[in-house]
Amino acid sequence: MICRNATARDVAWLTAVALDNYRRVFTPLLPDCDWAPFDEAHFRARFSEAWPRVRIVADAVPLGFALVTDGHIDMFFVDRSAQGRGVGASLLGDAQDRGACSLETFAVNQAARRFYERSGWRIAARYSRSFAGAECDFLRYERS
Repeated sequence: MICRNATARDVAWLTAVALDNYRRVFTPLLPDCDWAPFDEAHFRARFSEAWPRVRIVADAVPLGFALVTDGHIDMFFVDRSAQGRGVGASLLGDAQDRGACSLETFAVNQAARRFYERSGWRIAARYSRSFAGAECDFLRYERS
């Protein structure tokens, strides 16, 4: 596996992976949220602007990605077909090597919490805020 910078050609793949994760992971975890605005057009627009801040883990094909802004991991997803193969650990290590020191996750996302905590990240704050039309509980993780 290698870590590389995303290119404009990766936007369609980034969009598909983010959309799949929102539908498959977040929708069942947070059924009160309005997920309709998080459609293909939403993610395509986001990645059309943000791809220069995205790192991808790949072998012959992309497997996972992290969008990092000013040391904060904004998005972190592994393609469903690549989960359980060390992709997330490689991607998180790359993000850390490049200065990532904070991230946020939904408090109900136990799988993400276990992953980050096993990787040495610690909860720095617990809070609630409006997200997708619902009040959601979040955790901010930090790593020194």
